[in-house]
Amino acid sequence: MRHATEHADFPTAELDTALRGGPFHVALRAAIAARGLPLQRVQHHLSRYGVKVGVTSLSYWQQGARRPQRPESLRAVRALEEILRLPDESLIRLLAEADDRATAGRPAGRSYRSLIEASDVQDRLRAELGGSLDGGLHTLGHHEHVRIGARRELAGREAHHIVRAHRDGVDRFLAVHHGDPGSSPRDMRVRALENCRTGRVHWDQDTGVLVAELLFGTRLRSGDTFLFRYGVEDGTAGVSGEYLNRFDLPGGQYSLQVHFETAALPGRCHRFTQHSAAAPRNGRQELSMTEPHHCVHVVEPRIRPGILGIAWEWE
Repeated sequence: MRHATEHADFPTAELDTALRGGPFHVALRAAIAARGLPLQRVQHHLSRYGVKVGVTSLSYWQQGARRPQRPESLRAVRALEEILRLPDESLIRLLAEADDRATAGRPAGRSYRSLIEASDVQDRLRAELGGSLDGGLHTLGHHEHVRIGARRELAGREAHHIVRAHRDGVDRFLAVHHGDPGSSPRDMRVRALENCRTGRVHWDQDTGVLVAELLFGTRLRSGDTFLFRYGVEDGTAGVSGEYLNRFDLPGGQYSLQVHFETAALPGRCHRFTQHSAAAPRNGRQELSMTEPHHCVHVVEPRIRPGILGIAWEWE
C-alpha cells in the first residue's frame, strides 16, 4: 500500500547496495529511511495488513539485535516488502542467505542459491521435454520412500503417484530428481516400476537435477485416474543431510518416509517447511525414528505450494 505523502527524498544508493548484498538489518534500515517512515507508521501499516509487530521488535530488526523467525514475523517481513515498495522476496531472500551462512557446516545442505538454480534448471529441462507445469495431471496422492545408505549417502528413492487427468490425451509424466551437492545425474538410473516405462532422460551435471519422461502406454481422458510408480538409483554424492520436495501446485495427500541403514543412523531428525526457495525455514518438528525399521516420516493431508522436507544430524 503506497502513501506518497510519507515518501522522503532520501538517496537510494545505500538501499540498492543493501538489497543486493545485505545483511537483512542493513537493508531494512535503509528501506525505512528511504521511505521516510517512523517506526510507529511502519507498525500502523503492518496492522492494516493484519500483522501485529511491536515498535521494539522493528527497532531490534533494523539494528541486527534480533532476526524475524516466527511465522508471524515472516508474514510481517513480506508485508514490509510491499509497504516499503521493495522487490518481492528481497528481504526474505536476505534472511534465507543468513540462514545458509549460519548452517554452512551442515552436510550436503541445499543453500538458497542452489535451490534457485535447481528451480531454473528444472523449468528448462521440462521445457526441453515439451512438458507444462502440471502436465495435464492433478495429484491425488504422492508417496515417496527415500533410502540413505551405509555411507550416509542418498542411495535412491521410490515414488508412487495417484493422479487424475484434467484434459484429454495425457500419456506421460515428467519426474524430477534433485541429487545432493556433488551428485552426478549422468550416473543415476531411472527405474519404471509400475504402469509406466522410461522415455527420454535429461539432466544438468552442475546442479545435479535429472528430469525423466515416464510413458503411460495409454492416453487418459479428462477425469480418468491413473496410478504409477518409479524409482531413481542415486548414490553418486557424499554425506546427505536432508531430503526435500518442492511443490509448485496444490494437490492431494503427500507422504515422505526416509529409511536409514543400520550402519548409519542419525542422532536427530526433524521436518521443515519453506514458503519458497528464497524463504527461511520454519515449521520445524522433531521426528521419532521407528524401531526396528529405522524410518522417519511425515504425512501432509493436502499438498500446498512450497517446500517440505526432512533433515537429520549425524552423530
